[in-house]
Amino acid sequence: MTISRRTVLSASLLGLWSLAGLRTFAADNPGGARVKPLRILILGGTGFIGPHQIRYALARGHHVTLFNRGKEALQWPGTVEQLVGDRASGDLHALAGREWDVCIDNPTTLPAWVRDVGRVLHGKVKQYIFISTVSAYASNHAAADESAPLAAYSGADPMAETLDSLRASRGELYGPLKARSEREALSQFKGMTTIIRPGLIVGPGDQTDRFTYWPVRLSRGGDVLAPGDGADPVQIIDVRDLGQWTIGLAEKRIFGTFNATGPAQQLTMGATLNAVAAAIHSDARLTWVPAQFLDAEKVESWSDMPVWVPRDSDSEGFVRRSIAKALAAGLVFRPLSETASDTLAWFKQQTPERQAALKSGLSAQREQKVLADWHASMSGLKPRNTT
Repeated sequence: MTISRRTVLSASLLGLWSLAGLRTFAADNPGGARVKPLRILILGGTGFIGPHQIRYALARGHHVTLFNRGKEALQWPGTVEQLVGDRASGDLHALAGREWDVCIDNPTTLPAWVRDVGRVLHGKVKQYIFISTVSAYASNHAAADESAPLAAYSGADPMAETLDSLRASRGELYGPLKARSEREALSQFKGMTTIIRPGLIVGPGDQTDRFTYWPVRLSRGGDVLAPGDGADPVQIIDVRDLGQWTIGLAEKRIFGTFNATGPAQQLTMGATLNAVAAAIHSDARLTWVPAQFLDAEKVESWSDMPVWVPRDSDSEGFVRRSIAKALAAGLVFRPLSETASDTLAWFKQQTPERQAALKSGLSAQREQKVLADWHASMSGLKPRNTT
């Protein structure tokens, strides 16, 4: 396939419908009201978020075009146009001379990518939706809304940053470059920009296991290490809810900046783990271990204990972002139980090698060691040395 050739990928709608996690048309359109078909350009589209956007857009009757490197030959429940190019090398020729109603930019972290696509699509789209992140904020110390200051880029030239420099920074450039990309979006697409700042995105297809760890671990049963006291705040969003809401913003041509996480009411770590356990019919026993003890055991929040951010920590604001604007703009959430059961079902469909190598959370051996130390401390015994 040549670099700018358009190809058509199609599959049976019935065959993939059950995998899409879609709401019914009637549920999304009370009274059966139909929406005007949009021409939607999705940059990326084959990662975590994009497939859910695409399937939902097709179910709504929209015309979808993808622009990416063409390395993932996915099947879709309908006709999808594929344009091939490479933003890293500046090859955007396949976009030239074309027009769309909306462009959804999923994978971009580099401001130069926004600048380049803005130049090619100038006057060719009516709305540009940029998927950013709550990591774009300067601080996550306390709860805040979309007006909070953004992270400042302190390098020599943001337009000179590359994927290699981003990786080399070990995440330090991620937030500042996302924030700088937002500014470039507002400049390139004046008056037609929608910026979405998701929190932790979870659900079927997540390759980071930052939520998946919990339904997988709870499904094994037994004594489960649970962090804190159960009262620490949690914010997550199912990738399908995010994808459907994004398409809804395009349908209604809603502009502005929105935090996108959830649920609508404050969630706690205790409610989260109990909901996950109930959804997958787990008989596991949760052993809540205080943050101070976990810190002494060098068990880290978020990575060793996914989803968990201790309250009163420097990162508490990450899970206390205001989503009032997003709720007013139609963001809704499926039950956490659905997210948990669907995520576990998806994970069980992966290869044995993939299932054996969770990318987040404690190993079984280390979890047992920490639990043994905790139980020993509560019994007044000296923790055993298993090293």
